[in-house]
Amino acid sequence: MLRGRESSNIEDQRGIGGGRVVALGGGGLGVLVVLILALVCGVDPRQLIENMPDQSQVQQPQIQQQQNPQQQDDQKKFIASVLGSTEDVWRKILPAQAGRQYRDPKLVLFTGQTSSACGYASAAMGPFYCPGDQKLYLDFAFFNELKREFKAPGDFAQAYVVAHEVGHHVQNLVGTMERAGGRQELSVALELQADCYAGVWAYYANKQGLIEAGDFEEALRAASAVGDDTIQRRTQGYVVPDSFTHGSSRQRMDWFARGVKSGDMRQCNTFR
Repeated sequence: MLRGRESSNIEDQRGIGGGRVVALGGGGLGVLVVLILALVCGVDPRQLIENMPDQSQVQQPQIQQQQNPQQQDDQKKFIASVLGSTEDVWRKILPAQAGRQYRDPKLVLFTGQTSSACGYASAAMGPFYCPGDQKLYLDFAFFNELKREFKAPGDFAQAYVVAHEVGHHVQNLVGTMERAGGRQELSVALELQADCYAGVWAYYANKQGLIEAGDFEEALRAASAVGDDTIQRRTQGYVVPDSFTHGSSRQRMDWFARGVKSGDMRQCNTFR
């Protein structure tokens, strides 16, 4: 993905939160499983924390400190460019397609742990959007996991993650989140619609000349890697469709592709 205008709506809190917290014991979820299951995507982080069993905690060294400072700065610039592109796109198409004005969200970069209007969060929870403060939260360590554990490398895979969280912001602005009311049975529809909105953004990013050969394939690979069925096969060896929260790999790929093909958020009605 080529870089364009960098957004100024970045809050850099890296290094403020201390070491990464990893939950252990209890025969429960290790950090990788929690990370995968919690591509939190608009879900109140407190729900995950409250539902986790009592566990001991051990402080781990900060992953970000192991990265080259220049690499961190380059990554920040890239994410600021992605966010800037989403702002440019949604400022135009949200009024045109939904009759609503777009309000830019903030993107908070943190290391290890942070607090939000949705409660406390750790890096183990993955990227998430908090409707309470209209902010996206991201620890760059997740992108290392995306490449190493999910086998989904590439800068456009990272852009897809950010665009998906921005998709939840769009849902918040148009009232979809409020209408869903946090109902578990609607969680898959919410997540797939955010994937479709990410595709809508990619359609216009391509028109801006920001898309390179292979970018869409990187995004589709990332969407497939975080499908519920793929995750369940890797973590427990079998699939339980009734427990899906984000949709299957095929569904996530299909809805992202639908947004890319149409460029029309009105084609993203996953609630039918």
